[in-house]
Amino acid sequence: MRIAAIALLVIAAAGGTTIPVRPATAQTAKQAPPYWRSIGPGRALMRTGPARTYPASWLYQRRDLPLRVVAVFKEWRRVQDPDGAEGWMLSNLLRTTRTAIVRGEGPAAMRKHPAADATLVWQAAPGVVGRISDCAGNGWCRLDVEGRTGYIETERLWGVEQAEMVE
Repeated sequence: MRIAAIALLVIAAAGGTTIPVRPATAQTAKQAPPYWRSIGPGRALMRTGPARTYPASWLYQRRDLPLRVVAVFKEWRRVQDPDGAEGWMLSNLLRTTRTAIVRGEGPAAMRKHPAADATLVWQAAPGVVGRISDCAGNGWCRLDVEGRTGYIETERLWGVEQAEMVE
């Protein structure tokens, strides 16, 4: 099943309570590829080429899904999704909000501070999308999933580079 269609859950560390999830944070506007963006609307088409006349290859129904922009042509952006699919999307469907998706096997620990021995506050299931911030290039980012926040190791995230700085 594609990431764009996965139902999302965050698992509370205390008691195993599950809650539905969404995401979102900012990045500079004009950059040379590659750079990160996220899907703005609830529905966005990826096309096989940089024009509306090209057929759609995917319909994303996942607001805030992180995408890597790998090329620019006029108002079109060639993007890569978390599963590696590439295609073209209109730039007005993308926003600068920095998001990431949890990857890997099993839930990822969300800690109170950016350290492996910090208090566990939440666990995020693979496929959960959240806003990222406070990435200091130290292997940790603050992940906000609908107000539930914690620090998560960047190796468990797709949407941020290991040593990247994100405010």
